[in-house]
Amino acid sequence: MFDWWGRAVVRARWAVLAAAVALMALGATWGTGVFGQLSGGGFADPASESSRTAERITAELGRQGADVIVLWSSDTATVDQPAFRDPVAGTVAALRQRPEVTSVTTFYDAPAPHLVSVDRRSTYALVQLDGVDEDARAEAFDAVRPAFDAPGLRTELGGAVAFQRYATEQTSEDITRAELFSMPVLLVLLVLIFGGLVAATTPLLVGGLAILGALVAVRLLSLVTDVSVFAINVITLIGLGMAVDYALFVVSRFREELAAGRDTAEAVRRTMATAGRTVLVSGLTVALAMASLLVFPQPFLRSMGLGGMAAVLVAMLAALTVLPALLAVLGRRVDAVRVPVPWRRGAGRGRPAQADTGGAWARIARSVMRRPVPYLVGVALILGLLATPFLRAGFGGVDERVLPADAGPRVVSERIAAQFPGGTIAPIDVLVTGVPADAVGPFADRIAAVPGVTGVRVAATNGASTLLAVAYPGEPTGDAARDLVRDLRALPAPDGARVLVGGRPGVDRDLLDSLGDRLPWMALLMAGATLLLLFLAFGSVVLPVKAVLMNLLSIGASFGVVVWIFQDGHLSGLLGFTPTGFIEPSNVILMLAVLFGLATDYEVFLLSRVREEWDRTGDNTASVAAGLQRTGRIITAAALLLVIVVAGFATGAMAYIKLIGIGMIVAIVVDATLVRALLVPATMRLLGRWNWWAPGPLGAVYRRFGIRESDDPARPALPDAPEPEAVRPESRHPAFIG
Repeated sequence: MFDWWGRAVVRARWAVLAAAVALMALGATWGTGVFGQLSGGGFADPASESSRTAERITAELGRQGADVIVLWSSDTATVDQPAFRDPVAGTVAALRQRPEVTSVTTFYDAPAPHLVSVDRRSTYALVQLDGVDEDARAEAFDAVRPAFDAPGLRTELGGAVAFQRYATEQTSEDITRAELFSMPVLLVLLVLIFGGLVAATTPLLVGGLAILGALVAVRLLSLVTDVSVFAINVITLIGLGMAVDYALFVVSRFREELAAGRDTAEAVRRTMATAGRTVLVSGLTVALAMASLLVFPQPFLRSMGLGGMAAVLVAMLAALTVLPALLAVLGRRVDAVRVPVPWRRGAGRGRPAQADTGGAWARIARSVMRRPVPYLVGVALILGLLATPFLRAGFGGVDERVLPADAGPRVVSERIAAQFPGGTIAPIDVLVTGVPADAVGPFADRIAAVPGVTGVRVAATNGASTLLAVAYPGEPTGDAARDLVRDLRALPAPDGARVLVGGRPGVDRDLLDSLGDRLPWMALLMAGATLLLLFLAFGSVVLPVKAVLMNLLSIGASFGVVVWIFQDGHLSGLLGFTPTGFIEPSNVILMLAVLFGLATDYEVFLLSRVREEWDRTGDNTASVAAGLQRTGRIITAAALLLVIVVAGFATGAMAYIKLIGIGMIVAIVVDATLVRALLVPATMRLLGRWNWWAPGPLGAVYRRFGIRESDDPARPALPDAPEPEAVRPESRHPAFIG
C-alpha cells in the first residue's frame, strides 16, 4: 500500500501541490471566518439538574441573576452623598435607555444591605443584557461597555458575561503571543536540526497548512453543530505540533534515503513505505485519542475533540501528500542553503555524523541494552515520585482567580466577597414549583437550618413558582458549596411541589459528576483504539499493552507536577498565578486526551524503526538498540520543537492556559527522555522475543489486515510460547509475526 502511495504522489506531485495552495487560500479567506461562527462557554452538561434549573427559571420567572455586575467606588464620598448618588443615578438612567440592557437593579431602587459595602463607599448594580444566548449577550456587552462608567467614581465590571469576555480576549492575546514567539524560534531550531534552510522550512509549511485546513474543517462543522471558540486553542497547539513532528520524521527519512544513494523518486517511495506508515498509524491514534472527548456532553470538551481531530488529521494528510510531493519536486535541493553547524561535523547529507555506530544515542542504546534492570528501576522510581502529588488532587470549577490579579471581573468578585454583607455573587438557586409562594416558607426555614447555609431569601415568585437564593460562606467553586448543593438536593420537597437546585455551585457539582461518569468510557476508547492500531501496525499484543502502560506513567508524572504547582501553589510567584487549592477537572480531561495521543506518537516513532530492524534481522536486542539509535535524535528534536510550541501557552496570563502548557511541557520532556529513551528500550530488552508475541488467531489477523510497509507475505510465526530471552541467548531469531 505505502509503496504504491509513494509512487502515486510522485506522479501527481504538481496536482497535489496545486490543491495544497488552493486549500491554504481557502483557509486564509473562508476558513478564518470561523471566528465569527464559534460560541463561547459550553462548560455545563445540558442534561444536568443545574441546566434544567436554569431553563425552568427562565421559562417560569424570567431570566434571573446578573449578566454584568457594575461596581462603583469612591475614596471620599459615601453612597448616601450627592457626589456619589448623582453620578450613579445619571449612569443608570442612561443604561435603562439602551436597547442592549433589559434591567438594572441598584441600591437606590429598593435599599438592600447586600448591595452596599460595609464602609458605604462602594455599591454595585446588577445588569441584565438583551440576548437569547451567551454570544448575543457578549455582543450586547461590547456595545454598552463604555456606558457603565460613572463620572468621578471608580468603575469596575464583573459578572458572568464580563468574565467570559475578558477570558476570551485574554486567551486570544495569549495564543497570538504564543504564535509570535514560537514560529521564529521553531525556524531557528529546525535550521540547526537539519543544517539547511530549505529543509527547515518544510515543517513550518506543513504546520501552516494543517492550521488553515483545520480552520476550514471546523467552520464546516460549525454549520451543523455548536463549536466553542476555545477549539482554536487546540487547533493551533495540536495542528502545529503534530505537523512539525510528522514533517521532521518524513524529511529526516527522505534525506537518509538520498544519502543511501537512491534517486528522488525511489527515496520518496521508500520514505512513504516507512515513515509514511508511521505517520498514518500515529495520526490515526492521536485523532482517536482526541475523539475520546466526544463521549462528554459538555460542548467545550466536544469542541476540543472536534478541533483536535481536525488538526491532527489535516496534519497527517498533509505529511502524506503535500510533503512528499514537495520533496519529489525539491529532490536533493532539499539540502540547499546549508548552514554550518559545529556538532554536525563529518555528517553526510541527510544524516547526522556517526548515526549508526557512534554518537550519544549509540552510547545510550548500548548502555540500556547492557543494564536494563537498573534503568527500569531507576526511571520507575523517578516517575513514581513525580506522580505522587496527584494522589491528593482536588477538583473544582473555574472562578475569577484564573484571571490576572488586576483583571476587572476578579477585582469585583474579590471585593464583594471581602467588603459586602453576604459576600457572594453566586448564590445557590432553589426553584420550588407546584405550590403558591406562601406555602414555601416552611421549606425555606428547613433550608436555613441546613449546616453551611448563611441566609435564604425569596429572589423571585410568579404564581406557583418561587425562586430561593441560598447564601453560604466561602468560594462558589469550593468543596463546601458543592457539598451544600448535595445536601439541599437531599431535602424532601414540600407536599405537591417539585424542587430543583442549581446556580453556579450546582453547575460545578454536576460537572464533576458528569466527568466522573464518562471518564471510564473515555479511557476505554483511548486504550482500545491504541491497542488495536498498534497491534495492526506491529503484529504484537505485548507492545500495545506496554505502550498504554508507558503512556500512563508519563501522564501521571505530568499530573503530579501540575498538582504540586497549581494546586499546592509552588512556584506561583515565579509563574504569576494565584493557587486555588484545586484543579479544574475539564483541563485535566483535555490534557489526558492530548498527552495520551502525544505519548503514543513518540511510541510509534520508536517502535516503527525497531520493527523495521526486527523484520530485517530477527535479533531483538540489536533491533531495539538500532531503533533507539536511529530515532532517539528525531524524537528528542520533535519533543524540543513541540515544547517551543507549548511554551508560548505556558507564559500566558490565564492560569488554566498556564496549567495546560506547563503540564504538557513536563509530559513531553519526561516522555521523550526518561520513558522513550530509557524505560521503553529497557523493558523491550528484558521482554526479548516476547515483544513480538501474538496468539495464533491474532497472528492470522495481522497477516491479513496488518498495516505493513509492503504486501509481501509475512514470515510464519513460531509457537505461541517462546523461550524468554533471559533464558536463551538470541541469535537472529525468526520473527513471531511478519
